[in-house]
Amino acid sequence: MTSKFKTTEISDPRFEANHLRHITVKSAHLKQRGDITVYVPSVKNLKDLPITILLHGVYGSHWIWSQKTGIHVKMESWIQNGEIEPMIIAMPSDGLWGDGSGYLPHTHADYEKWITEDVINAVIELIPQASTNSKLCIAGLSMGGFGALRLGIKNHQKFEAISGLSSITILEEMKLFVEEPLDAYFQEEKENESIYQTILNYKEHLPKLRFDCGIDDLLIEGNRKLHRQLKELNIAHTYLEHPGKHEWSYWETHIKDTILFFNNILQTDK
Repeated sequence: MTSKFKTTEISDPRFEANHLRHITVKSAHLKQRGDITVYVPSVKNLKDLPITILLHGVYGSHWIWSQKTGIHVKMESWIQNGEIEPMIIAMPSDGLWGDGSGYLPHTHADYEKWITEDVINAVIELIPQASTNSKLCIAGLSMGGFGALRLGIKNHQKFEAISGLSSITILEEMKLFVEEPLDAYFQEEKENESIYQTILNYKEHLPKLRFDCGIDDLLIEGNRKLHRQLKELNIAHTYLEHPGKHEWSYWETHIKDTILFFNNILQTDK
């Protein structure tokens, strides 16, 4: 198979731990190298496994989901005890611009296509248990929720389901977290600045959709507003609120809701 990348590197299985693999590829969209941490189930002789892309929030990188929530350890346990079917978890960096790229196209690099093209291609190319037949889901927290919901909707032909945890719902909310000025995120396509606007553009072709937020989260009102807007449009979705703030203990607890949601959809679609 001809590589889609100028250069690729993947960790040596002899030195990997807890079923995590590490990938670096040179991305034409980033115009530099990009990193992806990948959980691959330990079950033998698997192929065409579903791939869930899991996006981090501001300040983070490819390692943060595994090293802040132990998602790979949890996944292995859930698979071994039969709660979910085997799936790959691909955890890319956002491209490492400023405090967070927003997973948006910028003038100097396309952080959107890095996720929706390069990350998928890299996993398919370098992880033997994945293939072009692998079904795709996408989720994320905070800025990653903004990315997952927006990119999943915009690329509805690729993704079976999407989920956001404590999501930024409009680009303006980035100013709550980043030091870069909002005009550095300027978008020619205004749909890129709002999950609701993205939904309006693609409402006839939406993947299965869910999102949740903590009741003491600084983003709760934006999530509630999005829920109301979707109800007004009669768009099917799941929205849940739980005790908690904008913090890792919330995401570590509630990522399981997202994984179970994806698992149920993937099994139903078989």
